[in-house]
Amino acid sequence: MGELEKSRSAGRQSPPTERVVQVLDYLVARPDQRFGLSELARTLEISKPTALGILTVLADRGYLTRDDAVKTYGLGPALIAAGRAAQRGFAVGPIARAHLEKLSAEFDTTCTASAVVGDRISVLEVTGPEGIRKAARVGQVYPFAPPVGLMYVLWGSDHDLESWLAREPSLPVRLDRDRLWTVVRDCRDSGYLVESLDPIGQRLHTLMAGVVTHDLPSEVRELLGEMVSSLGERVYLGRDISSDEEHPVSLIAAPTYDAEGHQALVLTLYVGGSVTGSEIERRATALVAAADAVTAEVGGRAPVRSH
Repeated sequence: MGELEKSRSAGRQSPPTERVVQVLDYLVARPDQRFGLSELARTLEISKPTALGILTVLADRGYLTRDDAVKTYGLGPALIAAGRAAQRGFAVGPIARAHLEKLSAEFDTTCTASAVVGDRISVLEVTGPEGIRKAARVGQVYPFAPPVGLMYVLWGSDHDLESWLAREPSLPVRLDRDRLWTVVRDCRDSGYLVESLDPIGQRLHTLMAGVVTHDLPSEVRELLGEMVSSLGERVYLGRDISSDEEHPVSLIAAPTYDAEGHQALVLTLYVGGSVTGSEIERRATALVAAADAVTAEVGGRAPVRSH
């Protein structure tokens, strides 16, 4: 294929997609108005059957609302969620990265920002010293279902936690509710989580990257499930950490919050070795300060909890 032909191919547009964008652009520019099928079709120079198909799908998905009484269309709630997600992504990414780079430089380690995107956990930012193998990479995804994802609901509401627990497990998992809620209370009080360094857990985490576990054969899922400890078992409680003794630590994690007080990102600082309890506290304090700074800079706020 010649260069001119490649250029034309790269710039080729999709008329059906253009028509969908036309409809959305027109309504977004007039957020306080509602329009009927005939008016939209005539104004946008789209055939009525095509316009009806576009409007029906967008309304079904929540991007538009349809008033059945007068048969008019306007903007829908899904656009609010999409707009907030985009705003969060543009605003939080660079802000989080700036703070993570400072942490990586101070502690000579990898730091990440990640979040639940759709029904998967996605790594959004990774920082760390040049020349070392990073503990994660941008774009890495993990299933958001037990036993994976506790820290993404840990600092949210009890309802969020229970909803996560109710999801179909990505692997067979044991649930000790007393232990789990002890972990939840402890981490909410401290504002951070300390995960123990467990070679089996580390290997499992690596294996889970990018895997759609429900597509695995049942015998493989069962085998992987045997590697999984009870939920929250690999989290250190405050009472477990002695300031003078060394403890094998995988990572430390802390949350950021959005404007509604909902948990947004999880920032992590990788340790990958044994450190004293006082060093854990020093690193955790720095990580929480970074997470709090990100929350403040995006106009977020920590949730108010009832005790």
